[in-house]
Amino acid sequence: MDQQVAPVAHVALVGAGPGDPELLTVRAARLLAAADVVVHDALVGDGVLALARPGAELIDVGKRPGSGVAQDLINLLLTRLAREGKRVVRLKGGDPFVFGRGGEEAAALAEVGIACEVVPGITSAIAAPAAAGVPVTYRGLSASFTVVTGHRQRGETPVNWAALAQAGGTIVVLMGVAQRGEIAAALMAGGMPADTPVAAVGSATTDVQSVVRCSLAALAATSVKSPATIVIGAVAALDVTQVLRTLNV
Repeated sequence: MDQQVAPVAHVALVGAGPGDPELLTVRAARLLAAADVVVHDALVGDGVLALARPGAELIDVGKRPGSGVAQDLINLLLTRLAREGKRVVRLKGGDPFVFGRGGEEAAALAEVGIACEVVPGITSAIAAPAAAGVPVTYRGLSASFTVVTGHRQRGETPVNWAALAQAGGTIVVLMGVAQRGEIAAALMAGGMPADTPVAAVGSATTDVQSVVRCSLAALAATSVKSPATIVIGAVAALDVTQVLRTLNV
């Protein structure tokens, strides 16, 4: 009589990209189509979740202002599901290793002997500016770009905005809508000109994408709806998509 081999406990940490389902990687789409259970974040849209296998269990563990599932509980959930032999996809907005706590989850799984596959996704730090026609680097304007979180938990080392103000290049801020006034003030205090262009791209690559442009000095008073990616620097004044529309491309 043949012996049944127990399935290997395994979790795939998958980047869902910036929002548009067509921007998923082929590998991500294949894993979703085969998953038994998809543990997803709040920013993963319905269009992406619709690619999951029919009958797959969808578990929302998204963190929202004032609420959300604790990270330790998410780690325990992934461990339990994997040990049950289920094909688990941990689906995270953007890229799992760009402010997505994917590194923490991979480490937690490794500690208990669970195999982990990491599938990169297109981070909104690049996709959102591109969708708004803003190249994060541009010859003569920006030779570098820095991606930084605008949200720090109590007790964590604060972002050195003064250093970023002096570094030059483009600054891309994720999760910084609520703190945009403080960020702008800190950058200007560090020497960044008040008239530095800013572009805030909301719900990038989706049907409800919005783009708000202003100066750094006006950012605090400018209405910006979350979630949004904030681009600060000379390139934020550009809109390549406008040129393409003129050319009917």
